[in-house]
Amino acid sequence: MQSPSSIHAPHSSAAALLSPRRKHIMRWVIPFLLVLLFLLTLIWLPRQAQQMEASERLEQLIADSLWVEQAIRFQLSRDDESMRIIGREIIVGHLHKDQFRARLNALLRNNREFYRVTWLNPEGKPVASTDDFPISRADLSDASRMTEERARASRRPLYSSPAVPPGIAEPSLMDYHVPLYRDNVYIGSLVASYAVARILNEMVPWWFAQDNEIALTDTDDNVVARRTAGGPGLNVYTHRRELELPGLTLVLHTNSTKSAPKLLPNLLVGSVIVLSLGLLWSLWALWRDINRRTKAEDALLNEVSFRSAMENSLVTGMRARDLQGRITYVNPAFCKMVGIAADQLVGKIPPMPYWAPEAMDEYQERFSNVLAGRVTPQFETIFQRIDGTRFPVLIFESPLVDQNGKQTGWMGSILDVSEQKRAEDLNRTQEEKLQASARLASMGEIASTLAHELNQPLAAISSYTTGALNMMQNGRAEPAALQPALEKIHAQAQRAGHVIRSVHQFVKKREPARQPLQIKALVENVSALIELQAQPFFVVFQTQIAPRLPTVLGDQVLLEQVILNLTRNGIQAMAAVPPQRRILRIVAELDRSLATAEAVVVSIIDQGHGIADDVAARLFSPFFSTKAEGMGMGLNICRTTIEFHGGTLTYTNNPAGGTIFRFSLPAQGNTY
Repeated sequence: MQSPSSIHAPHSSAAALLSPRRKHIMRWVIPFLLVLLFLLTLIWLPRQAQQMEASERLEQLIADSLWVEQAIRFQLSRDDESMRIIGREIIVGHLHKDQFRARLNALLRNNREFYRVTWLNPEGKPVASTDDFPISRADLSDASRMTEERARASRRPLYSSPAVPPGIAEPSLMDYHVPLYRDNVYIGSLVASYAVARILNEMVPWWFAQDNEIALTDTDDNVVARRTAGGPGLNVYTHRRELELPGLTLVLHTNSTKSAPKLLPNLLVGSVIVLSLGLLWSLWALWRDINRRTKAEDALLNEVSFRSAMENSLVTGMRARDLQGRITYVNPAFCKMVGIAADQLVGKIPPMPYWAPEAMDEYQERFSNVLAGRVTPQFETIFQRIDGTRFPVLIFESPLVDQNGKQTGWMGSILDVSEQKRAEDLNRTQEEKLQASARLASMGEIASTLAHELNQPLAAISSYTTGALNMMQNGRAEPAALQPALEKIHAQAQRAGHVIRSVHQFVKKREPARQPLQIKALVENVSALIELQAQPFFVVFQTQIAPRLPTVLGDQVLLEQVILNLTRNGIQAMAAVPPQRRILRIVAELDRSLATAEAVVVSIIDQGHGIADDVAARLFSPFFSTKAEGMGMGLNICRTTIEFHGGTLTYTNNPAGGTIFRFSLPAQGNTY
């Protein structure tokens, strides 16, 4: 009897022999299967790609054919609507036969598929047509006449079958009949003739016609029109689409000129070539990107150097702040301006070391606006240097955005306007000197008249004094008898003193002082001087002051000088006119036409020679004068003075002859 071990020994030795063989077979079978799978994949993938490409081409053809069919249908629908609108205008009588052709010409120019449009009367005779040789019902094809009868019977527009009408060389026409009824009475028809070939030429886009043969057929497959811009179709990819029209059915056939896709002859070699080219392209792209990066770094370094040089050469201070108000950048000009180094400013948050203590409230308010996202684009304030000196600055603020368009802070440009302020003060001083000189010149012009005017009260005083002395010598020096003479002496002395005080007040040098003024009082103050100037020219002086005018805020002497200069010009302008026209008027009134506030308007009106056009262009220019002895500064000073008071000075021609100079001043709350 054999032992169990002896029985299982041969089986175990056989398994040991089979195991290496199986491993050897598996070493070849697995790669073979993988290679076979790879080859099958290489064979299957191109065929699958070929089928997919063929399916995609067919689907694309179907989609494009549907789009073309919809485009033709949409255009014909628009044409139908145009014909219906024209038909309705004919029915209601808004379109007459003499207007028909002009109305339809624009439609035919924009829609070249039309061959002609004809308006027929109930007897079938042409009423109007877009054609030079109108047709009648008898000139239509048999199919078109039958369609007209059906359209008339059904009272709705219908298309006729394409046909070649007698007497023309057009291959085929399709007529659209629109019956016209007025109060259920047939009054004619509107016949729109389409050239079927033009429908394909005008409504099928060129890109679709280049790749496909397009044909229109009837339901019996009789070709009505064909377009073969890209050549005949190959019958590989075709599609048929019915075009349903009122009273007519056409079929749109599309036949692609593309052939079936072909397999790549040597897919493996092609794959290796493609992979090799891809590797070369990758290396070239990597080299190109490295060069671009190097150039970009060099350009960035150059830009940084240029920016640093530009910032170092600027005299304008630059300051950048983030949205929390923290300083993120300052340029050397700003550091030099405030006397503080950049490392001591960058990173600082308010209060800033260059803020002046007396303006701290203003700074805090502006900083609160910055945190709220509200920044004043331009404003003036004062800064202090490290040594405590104050200086005025003009600041421009604008948003600071990053490359993504997101705001990251605010950029400010700071200008030290100390020199500008000093120049303005100097200009103001020079202007005051010019005004004083102008006042002295004005007094020089009226000096002779002033002497004559003073001689009169002085002569009267002398006469009354002599009479009083005679009365005293004759023993009649009683108080009652001397009182009239003494009163007249007193009145004449006051008159002379008033004239002298007006001249002294006008010419004395003083600082401008603004106070509430009454226009009426201003005019009355200079009335004596105006009358002195007017007497030698025999000019009548008149005033017209509106009641209860509000006060104006201004300098009395400066405004009186403006009135005196303008009236003197008006008086001199009337020196050569007839005496009855020598009237100078001053009119003051309230102007409520301004949107912001009221203004008091003063007009100086003369009837002189007026202002010529060549003089008007330079009228307010400094040192320009039409007078041989003039300085050319009078009107310029007047305009500067009025603008200093917040008003305007203009002039217009007087309709009665002469000129009207008009200046306005902002009105205050008080009236009188």
